[in-house]
Amino acid sequence: MNIDNLKELITPFFWVEHEKSVSVCLNVGEYKTEIFQAREEEGFEGNGYDWASLAHVFLEEQKPELIDVVKFDPEGSMFCAYSSDVEALKAFIISFKEACENEKLIQDLFSRAELD
Repeated sequence: MNIDNLKELITPFFWVEHEKSVSVCLNVGEYKTEIFQAREEEGFEGNGYDWASLAHVFLEEQKPELIDVVKFDPEGSMFCAYSSDVEALKAFIISFKEACENEKLIQDLFSRAELD
């Protein structure tokens, strides 16, 4: 898959290439906010840390082979995953975006996410 197709496929996540690694980020508050609203009373806001908690559960349950390869570096306003393995990060973000689009699956995964 070429990078332009990838970028289109994973929108609103965006791909960033660095010298020795790649990352994929999301400006929070624009995408799938309803996921986090379901657990708002527990303190989830849909910030970058909440997205990282969700992505962590996703990795553990759906892509355990990537746990040691894909890392997270969230901020309040941004979710960010990165890796020095380009193909691993592509595999992660393509499957994570698909999961986000599957309402039942993403709600199920999020039910096990923990506040950071």
